[in-house]
Amino acid sequence: MLLALLARLETCEVDAEELLLSPHTLNRHLYMLVRGQLSVQLASRDNPPVRYVEVNDCVGEVSFCDHRPPSAYVIASEPSRILRLHSRELPFLTQSPQLMQNLIELLCDRVRLTDQLIINSEHNANIDVLTGVFNRRWLEHIFERESARCAFNGRPLCMLMIDVDEFKPYNDRHGHIAGDHALCQVARLLGTQLRPKDSLVRFGGEEFVILLPELDLRTARLIAERLRQGVAQNDTIDTPIGSLPGVTISVGLARMRASDTLEDLVGRADKALYLAKARGRNRVCG
Repeated sequence: MLLALLARLETCEVDAEELLLSPHTLNRHLYMLVRGQLSVQLASRDNPPVRYVEVNDCVGEVSFCDHRPPSAYVIASEPSRILRLHSRELPFLTQSPQLMQNLIELLCDRVRLTDQLIINSEHNANIDVLTGVFNRRWLEHIFERESARCAFNGRPLCMLMIDVDEFKPYNDRHGHIAGDHALCQVARLLGTQLRPKDSLVRFGGEEFVILLPELDLRTARLIAERLRQGVAQNDTIDTPIGSLPGVTISVGLARMRASDTLEDLVGRADKALYLAKARGRNRVCG
């Protein structure tokens, strides 16, 4: 059976940048790479590859089976050699239980890979690229969940709005790369002092937000002061471009009210932050 299958395979040489599969064209072949490398790109050929196909791996198996256009572009990353099997040979495969099992296992691997790509994509969409903490998109999601949970259990929810003091002058004096390192250090120092249930978010620019579920104002204020002191005590930042001066933070604190939306809570925390800055910065208000 295997020898009969080999006789049905065609050998093809493809050039770098040659298109093998496209969502706009029906696919009639199952491809196996025997030399070179292929890239898989979603939505557009201009997007970065989501994965690479290496030697002995296959592509096109889903569209080979369901006779529909592929869901991605597959492009030769370099001159490559492939073996291909036409979909008219699919009835032949059904005559071999082992070959069918191999094809099913291949399809299952692709489903699992696709699921992981979706998970990774969703995770990356919620992460701030520079600091590695959650972004504003995640704040909207986590606030909805935590506010509902705390309200249901009759527990408080507090928010800290944090601003890096004098950040624009810091950037002007030391450069934007230094400013990026300062933001990363602040994110790292804040993150190491929080509980697993707390959420640290880069709100935008030099601003961060922290959600503190199940903590009252008094306890949240103590935590805010501890965070402020932790940042202030690190008066230098070691970076690949040398040692840089540390920064300080101002913190505004607000507790969620029963009727609060996210915008309501952010607004009150921001007013408290403004007060902290007006009183001289490097302090907690609220």
